[in-house]
Amino acid sequence: MSTNLRPDQGSRVAPRFDHAIVRDVMHDGVLACLPDEPAVELARIMAQHHVHAVVVAGLHGTGTTEELRWRVVTDHDVVRAASVLDGLTAGEVGGEIPLSVAPSTPLPEAAELMGRHGSTHLVVADQGRPIGVVSTLDVAGALAWGRG
Repeated sequence: MSTNLRPDQGSRVAPRFDHAIVRDVMHDGVLACLPDEPAVELARIMAQHHVHAVVVAGLHGTGTTEELRWRVVTDHDVVRAASVLDGLTAGEVGGEIPLSVAPSTPLPEAAELMGRHGSTHLVVADQGRPIGVVSTLDVAGALAWGRG
């Protein structure tokens, strides 16, 4: 099926891919839950907000200090755990330690990182804290709509 879309159509205005930085296309903010939340709640967050990934984050003690540890759990992780989802916590569902980039990272560099690691999402971090997410769909939007 083919549609005749104009270059100015789309859900957002995107800069040219080769001149864009992550900040230009990322989604501000991060949907997150604690590792001890029931995994079904993680699935609800994804469904209610129509997102494909949620950050699971919590504080972990390291001697006398605590540090924030986080990772991305995707809809694929939830599907893989579907048969036992009711018995799991969000922290047990899966996910990997996320790849992260700074908001100022050139978008072609972020896309190459995603491709090299087979990742569909990058966490955008500022000073070690997640502030947003960039997905393969965001990159595709810059490729499709940012051609001017």
